[in-house]
Amino acid sequence: QVQLVESGGGLVQAGGSLRLSCAASGRTFSSYTMGWFRQAPGKEREFVAAITWSAGSIYYADSVKGRFTISRDNAKNTVYLQMNSLKPEDTAVYYCAASRAYSGVKLLTAYDYWGQGTQVTVSS
Repeated sequence: QVQLVESGGGLVQAGGSLRLSCAASGRTFSSYTMGWFRQAPGKEREFVAAITWSAGSIYYADSVKGRFTISRDNAKNTVYLQMNSLKPEDTAVYYCAASRAYSGVKLLTAYDYWGQGTQVTVSS
C-alpha cells in the first residue's frame, strides 16, 4: 500500500515557475515508477511525466517537454515536478501516481495509487 500527498501548487503568472512535490508512504517507494498527470476543467486526465525507480527512464508529454523536469529522491520517498515557463494552458489539478509497471507508463491504467491532487493556476 502506498499513500501519496502532493504539495506545491498555487497561482503563478505566465512564464513563471512552480515545483510540485509528492511525498509517498511505504517502504517500497523506490521500486515504483512514479508519474504526474493533470486534469483541466472539462477535460480528461492526461499524462505529464514519469520516472522509473532508478531514474533510468524518464518520459514526458510533448506539451511539457523542455519546460518540465521530473525527478525523485528515493531516500526521502519524494518525487518532484519542476515546472518552468508556465503557460495558461498548464492550468489544471496535478496528480501524483505510483505504478508497479516499467512500460506503458504514459497510461492512466498503469497506475495503482493516486494522490488527491494539487491545483496549479497560470494567469495570462
